[in-house]
Amino acid sequence: MSESVISVSELTRRFGATTALDSVSVSLPRGAVYGLVGANGAGKTTLIKHILGLLRAERGSVRVFGLDPVAEPVAVLSRIGYLSEENDLPGWMGVDELIRYTSAFYPKWDDAYAEELRRAFALDPAAKIKDLSRGQKARMGLLIALAHRPELLVLDEPSSGLDPIVRRDILGAVIRTIADEGRTVLFSSHLLQEVEQVADHVTMIHQGAIVLSAPLDDIRESHRIAGRVPSLDEIFVAHVGTPASAADA
Repeated sequence: MSESVISVSELTRRFGATTALDSVSVSLPRGAVYGLVGANGAGKTTLIKHILGLLRAERGSVRVFGLDPVAEPVAVLSRIGYLSEENDLPGWMGVDELIRYTSAFYPKWDDAYAEELRRAFALDPAAKIKDLSRGQKARMGLLIALAHRPELLVLDEPSSGLDPIVRRDILGAVIRTIADEGRTVLFSSHLLQEVEQVADHVTMIHQGAIVLSAPLDDIRESHRIAGRVPSLDEIFVAHVGTPASAADA
């Protein structure tokens, strides 16, 4: 658990007059589920884009597997599975066609595991992506993210706007992924109840700055009130003043 898969140090990012990330430092240990929580617009996606090498650090440093994701994108991304809220899949492709196409990019693609996931998610191999429901597209995106058995799984608001059944499938897949020895998960969400179910370590981010970061059990224990352990939502409100889900209200 001591080796860091992701190491971010004093990362700052501005967009015009807006500071999206303010001297953010995080370290994600191997084999852990790391919950990154905050309201929409708090800076979670901006941080993840730096981790994926989609944005270059203006100040500070980002290392994934000890590598600079901007300088060595292939070496980094080939070891990452990624699912976001947008989940932009090519609508003109069929389910089976997209699976075969994606497999060509990953030497460690596991055909048997991909088929296992397809059946578990009840995806028709002949169906066109454009004809899938939003929940089915989320399951398809998750299949693509998992079938090459990545060392790091990055989930950026993966269940936002989805029904409880699809959310359950996504959480179940996360649990199965971390059950494999050495797998690591970065789970970003404003739905704190979901993060609380699976996370080992939680980092709370608000307006681009980290307000709290510690193992989940330590966070719960340190915020115990009169013998009662508050929920992660309650702890977030105590630090920030508003619920993380307030933006969706």
